[in-house]
Amino acid sequence: EDPSWEYVPDTAVQQPETKEKKRTGERRHCKWCAKYKPDRCHHCRVCKTCILKMDHHCPWIYNCVGFRNHKFFFLLLLYSASACNFITITMIPTVESAVQQNSAFAQMFLVLFAETLSAFLGILITFFFFFHIWLTFQAMTTIEFCEKNTKNQSYGSSVHDRGINGNIRAVLGDWILLWLLPVSPPSGNGTNFNASRPQL
Repeated sequence: EDPSWEYVPDTAVQQPETKEKKRTGERRHCKWCAKYKPDRCHHCRVCKTCILKMDHHCPWIYNCVGFRNHKFFFLLLLYSASACNFITITMIPTVESAVQQNSAFAQMFLVLFAETLSAFLGILITFFFFFHIWLTFQAMTTIEFCEKNTKNQSYGSSVHDRGINGNIRAVLGDWILLWLLPVSPPSGNGTNFNASRPQL
């Protein structure tokens, strides 16, 4: 809401400096919101607003994953993958006993269906979670990954890289003891990203 982000072409007003620029060298701006875009900001057509450090629009949570809720989405993947894999592993004896005892068809079908569903979701969410771990280590969002993929650029280094420790803190927050709890999101305002490596 800072007036310095208002998109006013050909103006002499001092504007915040950003690293990301258009090919022409001009600052990025949103034609729908009529504001300059901070680094890593993208407009979501579903939410009809610009999202700070936008990762993607998630249909499962019916919201965008960005600066303010990236930690909570990351933890959702962790908890979901853990729960599905736990259910899959602990249901194996139940499936074996249902098959060996020639249980009723309905009971056997429900047990096998539940095991198959939990295994499928567990594998899918686990791969998605590992992908997001890799993105966190690389200091990238899903949108930045897709942009590099379409432009055939290497995934080696990001201009926002702060080292593995700094990259994890940029997603999970500054307090290591609270990383696995849905509290204490990362510090900052989402409009500028310090490339310096924080102290341990």
